[in-house]
Amino acid sequence: MRVHVADHPLVTHKLTVLRNRETPAVIFRALVEELVTLLAYEATRGVRVEPIDIVTPVAPTTGVTLADPKPLVVPILRAGLGMLEGMVKLVPSAEVGFLGMVRNEETLEPATYAERLPDDLSNRQCFVLDPMLATGGSLSAAIEFLFRRGAVDVTAICILAAPEGIAAVERLTEGRDVTLVVGAVDERLNEHGYIVPGLGDAGDRLYGLV
Repeated sequence: MRVHVADHPLVTHKLTVLRNRETPAVIFRALVEELVTLLAYEATRGVRVEPIDIVTPVAPTTGVTLADPKPLVVPILRAGLGMLEGMVKLVPSAEVGFLGMVRNEETLEPATYAERLPDDLSNRQCFVLDPMLATGGSLSAAIEFLFRRGAVDVTAICILAAPEGIAAVERLTEGRDVTLVVGAVDERLNEHGYIVPGLGDAGDRLYGLV
């Protein structure tokens, strides 16, 4: 598994505001969108392209366009939805699927409760969106779900990660073509499986206590 930690002052600045418990939801949502666009820029360095002939106002030339099949963006519900707009702004021609996963707060094990994805992901590059990589169970299960459908490589984009989560994803996806792009790696998990210092529950801060 390849791991890329974004090292940019704007990423660190936006993360600092996100971490602040006084930051209101409206600003939190806007910052998540901005952060994901920055992270997606790094995550899509390996996106597949093919040549295309065009004519500029001056002369003919050859450029590139995204290759078919187009990339598939998969936010993990519900918190991953807050990352979707930032991703599709950068890759507007990507297709979007949805995967609903929930973590049992006692066992910390993931369970899939909904999915809206193509049955066949053969030859597809997939980008999974999940704000917090804590224990790694949900993200690993989502990645494996996509590979079972035929995906050829999967890139996960997370705002924050714990070292334990990174290690778990690496172990549980061994032998798979996986890339992980994160805004920062925090200190550790606490006894409840939350990232420390973290930013709290991303879903709750995005959408409230529903």
